[in-house]
Amino acid sequence: MTTTFILVPGTFTGDQVWDGTAEGLAAAGAEAHAVTLTGLGGRGGTPATGVDLETHIADVVRLIDSVGTAGGQDIVLVGHDYGMHPVLGAADRRAGRVARIVCLDTGLPQDGVPALATVPDQGVREELRTRAGQDAPVGEEVLPVPDSGAAWQRWGSTAGVPEEALDRLTRLAAPQPLGTLLQPLRLTGAASAVPTTGVLCTANGASIEMVQMQVGLGNPALRALADRRVGFFELPTGHWPMLSCPGELVTVLLRAAAGEGHRLTPATDERPGHLRPFLLDLPDVPRERSGNLDLYLPPEGEGPCPAVVLVHGGPVPADARPTPRDWPTLTGYGRLAALRGVVGVTLDHRLHEITDHARAAEDVAAAVDLVRADPRVDPDRVALWFFSGGGLLAADWLAAPPVWLRCVAANYPILAPLPNWGLGDSRFRPVRAVRGAGELPVVLLRAGLEMPEIAVTVAEFLAAAEECGAAVEVIDVPEGHHGFETVDPTDASRDAVHRAMSSVLSHLTARSSDRQAA
Repeated sequence: MTTTFILVPGTFTGDQVWDGTAEGLAAAGAEAHAVTLTGLGGRGGTPATGVDLETHIADVVRLIDSVGTAGGQDIVLVGHDYGMHPVLGAADRRAGRVARIVCLDTGLPQDGVPALATVPDQGVREELRTRAGQDAPVGEEVLPVPDSGAAWQRWGSTAGVPEEALDRLTRLAAPQPLGTLLQPLRLTGAASAVPTTGVLCTANGASIEMVQMQVGLGNPALRALADRRVGFFELPTGHWPMLSCPGELVTVLLRAAAGEGHRLTPATDERPGHLRPFLLDLPDVPRERSGNLDLYLPPEGEGPCPAVVLVHGGPVPADARPTPRDWPTLTGYGRLAALRGVVGVTLDHRLHEITDHARAAEDVAAAVDLVRADPRVDPDRVALWFFSGGGLLAADWLAAPPVWLRCVAANYPILAPLPNWGLGDSRFRPVRAVRGAGELPVVLLRAGLEMPEIAVTVAEFLAAAEECGAAVEVIDVPEGHHGFETVDPTDASRDAVHRAMSSVLSHLTARSSDRQAA
């Protein structure tokens, strides 16, 4: 049985992006057909009119039919970013002829959702929505080609792509018909039984560990990814592996066609990492719940107490249960703070999607106001402690820290938007905001076994902090993973938690004149 790969390119690109990949597959004894979708044959041609997603689905269906007539062909459809929409649409119409679908650094499109939803840059998405609402016929509109390496970055990380390959990409690219991004994908469900492989490019912000973490959070949209028919591979490169590492991509595609690949663990198979017990065995303390806030109260003593506000990560699905403020890590730190004589505060904020940072930041700011207004809290002695994906929410507080904010802490944080998040020049960039931190103490718990795509952001933050002289204390957990408080209950992890809490408390109890004088 001969394996035939049909390679479908993404936005702006034609069959030329697959040259190295197609040659490598052919050399390995496979058959490879690189597709040029209608209207994307290069800048020199006449722009096609009336082109939409269905046009491109028909392009792929025709190629499947022509290959299928030869007989004895095992067809593997490979889609890169936007190309997954015509791939899945074609597989839905020819499910019986497709042996496997490969998603190359892109998600699996859903019925009724246009490709616009997968455009990584939020600014580009908003611009296209605006243009779609205007009077010009959508079928006649095109999206201009990115004209530089920086412009291509808005569509995915170009890490690893040689300069000459990037120049060629720009030179041969074609304007993208706007209708291809705006027309909803229509699926019958026929392709749901076709085995699928995801190839994740870690320098673009995706990894198997991160996907597994999201599956563990119970996101219903990702439940199908834990099916045994779905496998995963990683490539340590940016969004364009056919240009940055075509040989490695060929190897992965051949292994995918053979049914290899990492399988995810379904959320129901074992307790997910974030719901395992906290690494410290702590007694219960009084807890008060009001709205989206929980207060962990220290033993009664004299006067109002300092407070530590614990900010969970995300995105977390809106229907996830328990909600983050009841996760063992957050409740554990809340109890520990109370036992050490300060008010521990946990909250649920609305970081449910990558696009939700602004409203999550509003939730955190409102929670801080409520905490500072509580008569049991000293409003001039507050610390903010961020976790994981919540790290981006630290940016506002680092950029312009109020005098009552005595410390910012962060555990295994994401400190710059990942390339495939599309946040661009968003204000949620702690690597840039740290320049405004002044003398504000920052306590950073760094996991030694962190996911590479997150570790890069921490390294960038520390470099920026050193350059501007920010007061950052790093507490390392060399053998710790992301979320080490529940997945690595070791003595080293316990020591790190105690050291971090002691450091935060030392800043909370310092004289208010210290920072004002500084």
